[in-house]
Order: sequence, then structure tokens, then C-alpha cells
Amino acid sequence: MQAVVAAVALAHATPRWLLALTVVCLLALRGCGLSVPAALAEYRGVLPFLLVAPLLGALRLGPPWVDPAAAIDPLLSVYRTLLLLALAAAYVHTTPPRDSRAAVAWLLPGTVGRYCALGVSLVFRFLPLLQSDLRRLRAASWVRLGDERRVDRRVAHLAIGALARAFRRADALALALRARCLSWNPTPPALAFEWRDYAVLCVAAGIVAAAALSLTTR
Repeated sequence: MQAVVAAVALAHATPRWLLALTVVCLLALRGCGLSVPAALAEYRGVLPFLLVAPLLGALRLGPPWVDPAAAIDPLLSVYRTLLLLALAAAYVHTTPPRDSRAAVAWLLPGTVGRYCALGVSLVFRFLPLLQSDLRRLRAASWVRLGDERRVDRRVAHLAIGALARAFRRADALALALRARCLSWNPTPPALAFEWRDYAVLCVAAGIVAAAALSLTTR
């Protein structure tokens, strides 16, 4: 579903198609029990960088200093990215890391698939810990009036503290994996389609059919 939405959003970057894909993404979030603010909150660290792209695209080094028309393409790219992030949030919210690992190992057979599946599983488990550490570090800095420091000092303090905690987390994770005799080739859970999976496949097939029909009627 994510691949289909990404391909169609790139092939049909028109307001009508983006509106249709927006409806699909909103229905996906609703079906997963996620609200739009909750999904966007997961990417609050990425959103400022996305919003800067249209602004930079509109700036010019000479007169006219600002060209609003030049910001349209970056703005559409940012909107497509937001749609994909919404679907990614829906996937992460509904799929356990163990199932994701089994799916990657099934999709990429052999040793490469097993190592990639292990990496995906560790990322799903490791990133939430790093985010939690960064939130606690930021809260502790605010309690100590860290928000009154200069911006560069605040950024340096958070960056150094986050890196130090990440290295400690990585050492603890490596020790925990050795203690549990981690197997890079475990017995995966049984993968089976449910009615929701068939419904998502039907929606994806419908989007592909509509996109192909739109291309043939041009």
C-alpha cells in the first residue's frame, strides 16, 4: 500500500489525485485508531525541515527576491512526503516488530533477508528508547532553566547528551542480546492474511487501476 501510494503520488502530482490519496491516508489512520495530530506528533522533529523546503525554493538571490510560483513543486513534494509518513505511522502502530521481521525475511530469502530483518527489528525497538531519552534530557534541561541559554549551547547540550545516552543504550543492547543468545535465524511467526489485509490489497489494486486508466485516457 505504501509503495502504491508513493508511486501514484509521484506519477500524478495533481491536486485531484493528492486529494484522493489524502482520503485514503485519513481512512488508514482512522482504521488504525490514530488521529492526524497523533501521527504528526511522531514526526515533529522532521516537520520543520519539510516546511523549510518550500521557503528555500521560493527565495532568489536577486530581484524578485521571492518567487511564490517556485515554491509549488517543493510544497507538493512535502505534501507527498507527509502522506507517506502518515501511512508509515499507521503501519508501525498496527504491526508488531516481530511480524515486520518475519515479513522482511520472507520477502528477501536467504542470509541477506535474515540480516535485514534483524536490522529492522532492532530499529523498531531501539528508536523509541532513543526518543524517550531525548525527551527526558530536554525536560531535565528545561527544569534547570536550559531554555534561557543561547540556542547554540542548547543544541550542543542536547546533541552531546543524546549521543552519550545512545552509546550507553547500544552497549546495554549488545549485552542484552548476548545474554539472550540472540539468533539471527529464529523461527518466525506464521504469517497469514486476514480480512483487513485483503481489504488493503483491494484498495491498493483499485488505486493502481485508476492511475493506469488515467494514464491511458490522456
